[in-house]
Amino acid sequence: MPEPDQQRHLQQLLARQDELMSVAETADAAAETVTLDQTRVGRLSRMDALQQQAMSQENRRRRSQELVRINNALSRIKAGDYGYCVECEEPIAENRLAVDPAQPLCITCATARENGQAQ
Repeated sequence: MPEPDQQRHLQQLLARQDELMSVAETADAAAETVTLDQTRVGRLSRMDALQQQAMSQENRRRRSQELVRINNALSRIKAGDYGYCVECEEPIAENRLAVDPAQPLCITCATARENGQAQ
């Protein structure tokens, strides 16, 4: 992969990592346990709070997964393996990396994985 492209992807990955980390700091409070004090909060308010908590927990899970993907991509950059499919070791199309710089798979392997086929 050409050095300018790799540097651009590195900057995108680092910016997204910073963004996710800052969101995580502010959003973690919303995922805390909901207090079910029936004397202070009505049933609908509790249901709303439980729904908000569930959505916050799912958002936290997705942020965590994306951070893992970003950290893996940063490790591949450091190792010199960035831009190559982790399964077949063929180059990943630049257009694919432009959309998602943390993408570990070429389109062929990603399609096979989605269809439940082994490469």
